[in-house]
Amino acid sequence: MSTSKETVLSFTKEELSKLVKPSFRAKQIYNWIYVQYADSFEAMKNLPKQMREELEEKYVLNPLQIVKKEQSSDGTIKYLFEMQDGKTMETVLLRMKQDELDEDGKLIHHAKYTVCVSTQVGCKVGCTFCLTAKGGFTRDLSAGEIVAQVLSVKKDNEIASNRRLNIVYMGMGEPLDNLNALAKAIEIFKEDDGLCISGKRQTVSTSGLSSKIDKLGEMDLGVHIAISLHAVDDELRSELIPMNKAHNINSIIEAVKRFPIDTRKRVMFEYLVIKDKNDSIADAKKLVKLLSDIKAKVNLIYFNPYEGSEYGRPSREDMVNFQEYLVKHGLLCTIRDSKGIDISAACGQLKEKTILNEEKS
Repeated sequence: MSTSKETVLSFTKEELSKLVKPSFRAKQIYNWIYVQYADSFEAMKNLPKQMREELEEKYVLNPLQIVKKEQSSDGTIKYLFEMQDGKTMETVLLRMKQDELDEDGKLIHHAKYTVCVSTQVGCKVGCTFCLTAKGGFTRDLSAGEIVAQVLSVKKDNEIASNRRLNIVYMGMGEPLDNLNALAKAIEIFKEDDGLCISGKRQTVSTSGLSSKIDKLGEMDLGVHIAISLHAVDDELRSELIPMNKAHNINSIIEAVKRFPIDTRKRVMFEYLVIKDKNDSIADAKKLVKLLSDIKAKVNLIYFNPYEGSEYGRPSREDMVNFQEYLVKHGLLCTIRDSKGIDISAACGQLKEKTILNEEKS
């Protein structure tokens, strides 16, 4: 990809209807892209030839190319995508449930998928446990580059257009640092004539930019929010996430209380468990107190070790003890099964590994 054109995936249907005339062509184009997974504008045969040529001249259909793909034994697939400017970023497809068949081999329930998407090349937050942070920050992704990740993954795995999936903005980058492109991508995903992924199926995971949690809430996009908490006191959290000095735990908790959520839903708090850092019962006790006024769910995550990291993976016993304490004291809590542990599963691992291999060769 030598030239860098704007991608047509950056447009909402309303925006597209103002760019193409007559406006009903926008719905046809959306259908070709998101339902029929067209590879080119030329393939859109019910559009006039001149319109196809003009689209081809002005826009790129998909700004991403798959550079590398790793598949885990549990079905997790990690993608390294290259964009038009040669920069790369990662996307992960998580298979949450397999297809369920009856004894005659007839499909009872479809497989369930979650796509973990990136919002930036690199990241500004600089979490000390995160491999993405090692490469620093390069640039924000456009709305179209965010949308293209889900479209590319669905297409590559032949996931039918009417099969719903969940999106988590939890890949490379801090989503709220790229709020405008994030919000636009959320709207494009929700389009009825497009991928038709409702706000309820989209979760924005943030390391806690409290002022921007408020801004996202004011946009009222209907999405869920997940907070990467990882510590119960500001001292440790500032070590793990340096920007905690500007957005401390209390400011995050207050912003979460203001965030509009469906009254039937809970706010997810991600808690990365690191051996001998935040895995004690004393930490669990503080966590219960911290979340006492919030309808919360805690997701305990094993730290996924990578070469050169100073942090260790907690024992299964400590994870279970931590979970049992939270549950016994009224907090809904799950332990996230480590998916893709036999591949480059941690954020930034596939990108960093590819760079290292290239440097060696």
